[in-house]
Amino acid sequence: MAKEVSASGGLLADKLAHARMRMFVGREDEIALFRGALDGRPGSPLVIVMHGPGGIGKSALLHRFAAEARSMGRPVVNIDASMTDPSPTAFEEAAAEVFAVERPVLLVDGFERYRDMEDWLRDRFLPRLPTGVLVVLAGRLPPDPLWKADLGWSEVLQVAPLKELGPKESAALLASQGADPTLHAELLAFAAGHPLALRLAAEVAAHETNDNVVWTPSRTVVEQLLSHLVGEIPSPVHRRALEVCGHALDTTEDLLRAVLPGEDATELFAWLRQLPFIRSGRFGVYPHDVIRDSLDSDFRWRDSERYKAMHRTVRRHLVDRIHNAPEKEALRATGAYNYIISRAEWIRKYHGGRDESGAYEVPLRPDDIDDLIALTHKTEGEESARTVAFWLRRQPEAFRVHRRYSSGELLGFMAWLRIDALDDDIRDADPVVAEAWQSVSATAPVRQGEHLGVARFMIHPATHQRPSRSWDLVHIRIIFELLRARNCAWSCVVITRPDFWEPLMTYMDHFQLPRDATDTDSDTDTDTDPGYRLFCHDWRAVHVDEWAEGIDAQLLSGPPGKPADEPSTRVRPLTREESDAAVRDALRSWLDPDGFVDNPLLRCRLVKAHGGDDPVEALREVIGKAVQRLEANPRTRHLHAVLTMTFQSSSTQEAVARRLNMAFSTYRRHLARAVDEVRERVWQWETRGRIPD
Repeated sequence: MAKEVSASGGLLADKLAHARMRMFVGREDEIALFRGALDGRPGSPLVIVMHGPGGIGKSALLHRFAAEARSMGRPVVNIDASMTDPSPTAFEEAAAEVFAVERPVLLVDGFERYRDMEDWLRDRFLPRLPTGVLVVLAGRLPPDPLWKADLGWSEVLQVAPLKELGPKESAALLASQGADPTLHAELLAFAAGHPLALRLAAEVAAHETNDNVVWTPSRTVVEQLLSHLVGEIPSPVHRRALEVCGHALDTTEDLLRAVLPGEDATELFAWLRQLPFIRSGRFGVYPHDVIRDSLDSDFRWRDSERYKAMHRTVRRHLVDRIHNAPEKEALRATGAYNYIISRAEWIRKYHGGRDESGAYEVPLRPDDIDDLIALTHKTEGEESARTVAFWLRRQPEAFRVHRRYSSGELLGFMAWLRIDALDDDIRDADPVVAEAWQSVSATAPVRQGEHLGVARFMIHPATHQRPSRSWDLVHIRIIFELLRARNCAWSCVVITRPDFWEPLMTYMDHFQLPRDATDTDSDTDTDTDPGYRLFCHDWRAVHVDEWAEGIDAQLLSGPPGKPADEPSTRVRPLTREESDAAVRDALRSWLDPDGFVDNPLLRCRLVKAHGGDDPVEALREVIGKAVQRLEANPRTRHLHAVLTMTFQSSSTQEAVARRLNMAFSTYRRHLARAVDEVRERVWQWETRGRIPD
């Protein structure tokens, strides 16, 4: 076959090799390992096995190894598994030259295709190679553990997993591709160090007209990535499992069982974990970031209705864990929930970057107190530091401290305060919390047994009120408190950069209440918190399930517009006196369904949360359950007959007393107590927002 020659003379292969060397970036550690093996340095391997997902740069690195070897006068034998049959005979033929030359280097690409003959390669072929041969095997899958189990191979084998490029290497790759420097940040954020994703994104970005302020990957980029990286999928059920894995933070068998009922979750999980682009972590398996984003983006674009249905199932599973699991597990579930409600592109700017070092949350320790006060003084000044000191004495359990994973360094802290009354001490020490209390009181007061939750003191000197990994912990803690709380009437988030954070607050259904609705004294000093705003949510008007459904509805609709000062649908919650009167009216109307139509309990969150299309029937069920609890409790069992015979029959009270063989005064006393028991139970359920099992 004639050799190809370029127009300017010389071999085309030489041009290609020169271009590969010129555009190659990174992989210094792997190149150093290979050079050591070429030189025969003591302790260097004779066989190197590189593995990593498709597009991570294995083939490019093998080309670089070949150039390194040739520059040192070593003959190179290349085998591309995609070009040969996966059989011992075909492999022997392709590798024949290694037995005919001195000190060759054997480079094998696509090693995962030889999975079924890996034992033969390890036990039969490689041991026959002459002394001085250096072998590099590159594939998507890690080698069989039996390689390391063999003491002989453990001395001469080096396994080298290929990871993503770092930020500097990624930027250098984009520069080598001629990418517009103004797009580097968006391209880097999308590709997360994945070489193929970087190259595809840079190429498409260079040729497409993008009028958006922020670059986002085109369908072309996503489709090419998925085609190259994911490959064939065994069945529709396996595809659904992969869609879940691309959406959730971590995927477990438990999650697969919840989302794919009736399917073999164990088999699907085993299939996921062996995929080359899937990683195993502490809490489940997850894809490489760029693959995860591409899978999720493709699914959302390809089948938006099924995507939303899958999301809702995952969300319900996580919210159930937040409600019912022990606190540590529930907090992990909150992080997973925060992740899935942050998948929309516009929300990404409110979260820390992938290249930032991680942070973790711990409860306050006594020896943290002075550091937190000093941190506040440095960040917000003396007055704010005094307010922090007040709450550290008053509610130390409200504080959560944020530290850096790598060093334990103190990054910042926050507090979630629980306020059930406004006393003079709070009013004097914290005008911001005082204003929050007065704002919600002027709109819909906190009732007896309820409280106001306030996210306060999000103090992070290096990233104060700006997105960061430590601020992600603030988001998670706030959502945890919102979903986990009992008897929380209002939540309030104190924000000092309202123009930036308002779209996210609106997404989370937190709105600014009218400031002129407060009774705050005109001489209240708010200089310690310049520019702060209070974003509030009434959990009696919009309960947790409705709140979560509202967030789901926005996932595909883009960032919300500028909101009104407060939701137009807000309903004033019932007071205790109004609730008690409404329960009495409901009992009296038991035999008259029309008597329920105007009952004030129809607007309470308990009836709304009870579900169903008929609120009147839901109210009857709530009252019925409260009555049934009388019979279930030995202390009140005797009251059940008094109540039901009085209100669920047409008999007069005198007739009921005679049927119960009671003196009329005793009957009236028991009836009053029975009604009070039902009133108390309904009020407890209303303030807690749920009916206990």
